[in-house]
Amino acid sequence: MSQLADLKGYVSYALDCTRFRLVRDESDVENEELVFAPEMAHQIFGESESIFGYRDLKIEIMASAGPLDLYFDISYAKKVEELQTEGLKADDVEKSLASIVENASYYTNLDEFKRVHASKTPSFRPVGTKVDEFKHPLDGPESGSRTFEVYVSSAEDAEYMKFHTRLEMFSFWYIDGFSRVEIDPLWLFFTVYERYELENNNGSVEGDVSNVRYATVGYVSVYQYYSYPNKVRPRISQILILPPFQKLGIATRLIKHSTYDYFRKKDNITDITFEEPIEAIQHIRSVVDARRCKQLPAFTREKLLAGFSKEMLHAARETYLINPKQCRVVYEILRLGVTDLDNEEQYRAYRLEVKKRLNMNYSRHRRDLARAKKRGVDVTAAMCGLPSVSERIESLNAEYKEVEEIYGQVLQKLLAEH
Repeated sequence: MSQLADLKGYVSYALDCTRFRLVRDESDVENEELVFAPEMAHQIFGESESIFGYRDLKIEIMASAGPLDLYFDISYAKKVEELQTEGLKADDVEKSLASIVENASYYTNLDEFKRVHASKTPSFRPVGTKVDEFKHPLDGPESGSRTFEVYVSSAEDAEYMKFHTRLEMFSFWYIDGFSRVEIDPLWLFFTVYERYELENNNGSVEGDVSNVRYATVGYVSVYQYYSYPNKVRPRISQILILPPFQKLGIATRLIKHSTYDYFRKKDNITDITFEEPIEAIQHIRSVVDARRCKQLPAFTREKLLAGFSKEMLHAARETYLINPKQCRVVYEILRLGVTDLDNEEQYRAYRLEVKKRLNMNYSRHRRDLARAKKRGVDVTAAMCGLPSVSERIESLNAEYKEVEEIYGQVLQKLLAEH
């Protein structure tokens, strides 16, 4: 029993012992201010996100900021095998890390990593076609701004995909349910880079190409689905912005401009959809789409209060490539914004309409079971699995409150812009 208690000290929580660093200059290898943490580790170390077999385990992952060449350093004070325990082995940390790196392409020797970084960083340039450029004000009292560029590449581009596999390594730590994309020409990648210049301490002139460097920021992956009869429906699949570049409005820019402007220029696009976006991305999307639709004649106060319409669907799709499901969300957001919450009749009408939409799948399921019963199918077990009417009402009220709170946050964002 005491031996088992001793082993508890050899269990490490992956999120606590793993640290990342993006290296622009060799001195960054020692710069603690650049360290950032992962958000999840269950896709690498299992659901418990724990690592067995080490005391004081530390996992350092560094990447050259541009080409993303990787360096892994695994250190610890003691390893469990040293205790001579029967049948217990420490987890193979390096093997777990290697499993998320294509072709096990990484370095474990720091001097070798530094040499590769020094040789590849100056010549690293984005792969693909440049489709966007924007600036963000510098933090602090300094004047000036940071410059970001967006390039689009296809999965058919072997040079880009070799680079992208290294970028995808980060996705395992920051995108839940992530899996590598297959090589398919219908995949497009909008990759963001920061363009910067080295400080002029060697007599070089500002703007000198030899001074220009690029740091990788993140990416958006888009799959171009077929849309009957002869069109394409792009679906935004994954969005990753590396932590050092978050809260700079980059994800919003990618949704509002980069991807949107790229597809709106094409004449064969039905609309743009999203693949189960996380809450933060859906929030950005809703703010962008609501802001746009608010200016359309189909979304005036009178028309919003009159209810959801085909005119709204048509205007949102034709003008801004907004698909029907998202158009409905935008309508509910904007209608909440024009609803007098002190007017009980008006507010009740709004709640009932939203709840009807929320209850649609439940109602459809009950109807399907009723039809099956009429055909002689035994649906007893399925009916028993459904919540009672009172339980469904309680659940529906909770769902509605959550939806209204989310919509309220979007409306606050829209109001703050005026």
